[in-house]
Amino acid sequence: MKTLLLLTLALLSFSTTTLAITPRAKKMKAFRSERELERYFHKIAERQKRARKLKVAETAGAMTETVNVTSSSQREESITNTQHQGVDEGGIVKLHGKHLVILRRGRLFTVELGAVEVKPVSLIDAFGPDLDPKESWYDEMLISGDTIVVIGYSYQREGTEVGLFSINDQGQLTYRSTYHLRSNDYYSSRNYASRLIGSKLIFYSPLYFYAGDKEPSQSFPAVRKWHKGATANEFRRISSATHFYLPQADFDVDDGVTLHTETICELANGRFDCNATSVIGPAGNVFYVSPDSVYVWASSWSETDDRTDSLLFRMPLDGSGPGALKVSGSPVDQFSFLQSEDNYLNVLVRSESKGDGMWAAEVAEGDVALMRIPLASFSNGSQMVPGGSYRSLPKPEGDYYFQNRFVGDYLIYGTGSGWENSERSPEHNTVFVINWLSGNVHRLDLNHGVDRIDQMGNGAIVIGTDGGALHFTSVRLNAVPEVVSRYIYEGASQGELRSQGFFYKPDTDNAGTLGLPINRPALPGYTHLFQSSAAIVFLRNEGLKLRRLGDLIAQPEKAADDQCRASCVDWYGNARPLFIRGRVFALLGYELVEGKFEVDQMVELGRTSFAPQVTQP
Repeated sequence: MKTLLLLTLALLSFSTTTLAITPRAKKMKAFRSERELERYFHKIAERQKRARKLKVAETAGAMTETVNVTSSSQREESITNTQHQGVDEGGIVKLHGKHLVILRRGRLFTVELGAVEVKPVSLIDAFGPDLDPKESWYDEMLISGDTIVVIGYSYQREGTEVGLFSINDQGQLTYRSTYHLRSNDYYSSRNYASRLIGSKLIFYSPLYFYAGDKEPSQSFPAVRKWHKGATANEFRRISSATHFYLPQADFDVDDGVTLHTETICELANGRFDCNATSVIGPAGNVFYVSPDSVYVWASSWSETDDRTDSLLFRMPLDGSGPGALKVSGSPVDQFSFLQSEDNYLNVLVRSESKGDGMWAAEVAEGDVALMRIPLASFSNGSQMVPGGSYRSLPKPEGDYYFQNRFVGDYLIYGTGSGWENSERSPEHNTVFVINWLSGNVHRLDLNHGVDRIDQMGNGAIVIGTDGGALHFTSVRLNAVPEVVSRYIYEGASQGELRSQGFFYKPDTDNAGTLGLPINRPALPGYTHLFQSSAAIVFLRNEGLKLRRLGDLIAQPEKAADDQCRASCVDWYGNARPLFIRGRVFALLGYELVEGKFEVDQMVELGRTSFAPQVTQP
């Protein structure tokens, strides 16, 4: 049974003042030469081989024993719901001047938002003309100046694929080039692989090192410019040995070590110049990007591990050396983090979470605590965050599909239905609201589960289902948080699960409008991968009082067969509410529908389809 190290907290008395870690001057150790770096990885490889042989022997013995027993027993107006203002996230739709740029099913589209007419302008494959899109997923898009960046992962070419495109003032698209970054698969059901701050493109990527690798250097961060016939020998290193850092901490390397890599690529003036910094740690990971740092929480994947050898890395974006701390437990996803303005890092952790790779965030479980530490405490990894820096929090009864979010001075969390069928369960009808400064805990009873938490002006909104209806609950975040208003949409469910599916457009601190993709009738969460949302619902917030304005509805019967060649599953969604310069749109698959609020009711103004005109076979 796993040791719940982080909840030695339960034995600790807590004051309302967070205990600080004494800052240390020690920094993480960088390797001094390529030879020293290679020696380290060869040593790790030999250790892994010995551990593997031992496991084989133990397994054989266990099998024999079992048989015996058996015989007897952005800068421009943002249209993306981002975690931090000024830190843009890769998404499926962005704004460039008067044009929307949309990434859908392996193609890029532009749509002009004219004063009189909304019309498609340009279409281009989201990959280079000499690239085979087979076994590739083109997931995220960002725009810097007149450069469009498409980020994907190619299993065929075994790395992150970065396509660069140009857009002009008329919305015309042209392909420029493709680069490959050496990486393992970055996919997460909740997180995004890329961020953009100014003209700096930021990636986090894990690079796993195993004993079977021919040469350690084949796992090191590298980039290759693609051309027809490109080979693996054309990758060039983007980090020297002095940009590899080893924490002064013991962790299990027998099942492999990981190069947790921060890559920053400069996009200004048409460039793609990349540099990488890597820290060495266990494999499981959750990463979070603040306005000035990349944080990586690394935990062992071992089933027998008790999460006592987890490491937390801070990798500043200014190029200064990273720091590390030994920590307990693991966050659920990027929304478990907040770098607050008082120069502290706040993290919600669970005792049996293993990172957010693939669908791991959906099955995090165990006890819950809030860790709060000063940024100045990061050192060389030899220091353990003391138990006094964790505050034990109530554990929700439903473990899976845990949602959490920092909103203002509060941490809010609960559990819902997530990707499964939206069945009502009494254990999923509670949301916890914690003031992360004072530590005061408040429990609010709901009549629905918790599938989405977001900021709404000075308050919060909690969205979830009771099995047959979609519920919107507003929460006032004052000294004693309270439920203010509820809106119930009968026979509906969320049409998107990712954070960017929701958008709130404030008019004042106390008023604004929200949009959310929905399905009618209510469907299980996983169906958003295979079919477009039925509509976008719009709700008005007035002092946290909610009322429905109406829907902008899809017309799926008019959908054309796009003869999809790549990215034919909507892993990142296909619908978004868009608020652009006083106008309101609903992106619904290949349709862009414009609406207008008249006497507080949504009225459709028009729609356009930008579906590709493909030749029928």
